[in-house]
Amino acid sequence: MTMIHFAKAHACGNDFLIVESPLHDTEKLRAQAIQLCSRNTSVGADGVEYLEMTGERSGRIRLFNADGSIAEISGNGTRCVAAYVAHKKHLAAADTVMLQTDAGERTSHIVNAEGHHFQMKAEMGVPTVQDQTVKLEDGSIVHGVNVSTGNPHFVLFVNDESFTLQGKSWQELGREICFHRDFPEQTNVEFVHQRSDREIAIRIFERGVGPTSSSGTGTCATATATMVKRAAAAHLLVHAPGGAQTVDWQGDGTQLLLTGPAELIAYGEAFVD
Repeated sequence: MTMIHFAKAHACGNDFLIVESPLHDTEKLRAQAIQLCSRNTSVGADGVEYLEMTGERSGRIRLFNADGSIAEISGNGTRCVAAYVAHKKHLAAADTVMLQTDAGERTSHIVNAEGHHFQMKAEMGVPTVQDQTVKLEDGSIVHGVNVSTGNPHFVLFVNDESFTLQGKSWQELGREICFHRDFPEQTNVEFVHQRSDREIAIRIFERGVGPTSSSGTGTCATATATMVKRAAAAHLLVHAPGGAQTVDWQGDGTQLLLTGPAELIAYGEAFVD
């Protein structure tokens, strides 16, 4: 039995445990993450961000989802770790935190810091966009947009905020597409309703988690797809069930900027086998 020290944080309801640890023992970290993320028998979270500090305001992180799978990056998770570092190092507005993820380096700029509440603007990399069709089990075809934000996303546009498509709920269709044979590594699936050229609403079926209240990279992916395919503005407000974030993007070859909150919930200790 081992005692693990952790912090817990959330970004728009997307919650993570942050554990400072060396990153080399993948299978050990995977087993710990599965146990720690259990909502009924342990602390509970969507994933564990393991952090190895490399400098006063920098570190290397690796994200394990609740099912033990490794995700290249989480926008919300990265922002939560940045908030943890900011709190630990007593950083303030205009300070930055640099984190190396499996999808590359990400820098978070502190917009506002009040106690354990933070507002961050994060550099989220350069996205790629490609149309794709998927044939479902019933033989029907859905047309979507593949967006990479360092991790994979399949974005679908819907007509209203029931988020149904072709007679299926977003949860049902999201699960089918996530595990579809066209995506051997699985994919995150997002559903978008465009409210105006400056505002969208989304639902998220997250790889390794399932339906979730928010996703930072999902927010970036849906904004990118809407800007490219639906001529949305370069500054877009994105509403998820857990809250709103904003995305700024100037087009091909430029960096996405994601602005949103991160809140530290607790520090604690937990037993793991």
